[in-house]
Amino acid sequence: MSNEEITLTAGDAEATVQPGNGGRIGGLRIGGVELLRQGERFGCFPMVPWCGRIRDGRFRDGGTVRQMPLNAPPNAIHGTARDGVWKTARTTEDGAVITYDLVEPWPYSGRVTHRIALTPRSLTLSLAVETYESSFPAQVGWHPWFHRNLGGEDVRVDFAPEWQEERGPDHLPTGNRIAPAPGPWDDCFGMPGGVDVTLTWPGQLELKVASREEWVVVYDEQEAAVCVEPQTGPPDGLNTLPRLVTPVEPLEATTTWTWRTLGAL
Repeated sequence: MSNEEITLTAGDAEATVQPGNGGRIGGLRIGGVELLRQGERFGCFPMVPWCGRIRDGRFRDGGTVRQMPLNAPPNAIHGTARDGVWKTARTTEDGAVITYDLVEPWPYSGRVTHRIALTPRSLTLSLAVETYESSFPAQVGWHPWFHRNLGGEDVRVDFAPEWQEERGPDHLPTGNRIAPAPGPWDDCFGMPGGVDVTLTWPGQLELKVASREEWVVVYDEQEAAVCVEPQTGPPDGLNTLPRLVTPVEPLEATTTWTWRTLGAL
């Protein structure tokens, strides 16, 4: 892991980008208050070339079965790029572009580009996966760890999904869609109109996570943090709902976080 860190600033917002630590956003501070859980495995990391768990680490590409390392036994989880060193392509005061070339254990060649843009009231993250050789199935998404508490009341998570993916005992979707159930969650939800989730730290800050993608995983079973993860398909999606990256059609997705203060942070 490289210790390189890029600091972006816009108004009273400051974000740090860590190319050497999986291309993640290491921190997001609003008025000096850190919103993301700190630590080598936290912040907000891109999930690529898949999101969530792959059952038994296996997925099928046509007639070929591919095996990924079981980094969350008995499954594989969250892709390979979060463990890699990314390269810095461009930086400005309020933006950065970083890239990652897909390598083993992922069996296909391709390049991932992560674009980060900060304004005084928003952070926009965009991912693109491209290939100039063989086509392959893929997913992309983001896994932010928001602090549950910023020093006041615990965060409230509000959203109105159309359905919830029924979760089996192995934490993978069963294939059934059910009515959204109350938390706590480690669950995937469908929002066909686009991801739209509001996190509110009462009297402090409101932050909206939005994306044109229709899948979001919400995880709030940990005491320290809450995760809201927009992604291009459900967990195990390489098997159930793959998106194809081809030499003429990259896989692209964007999420934007916007915020407003509700009181003195």
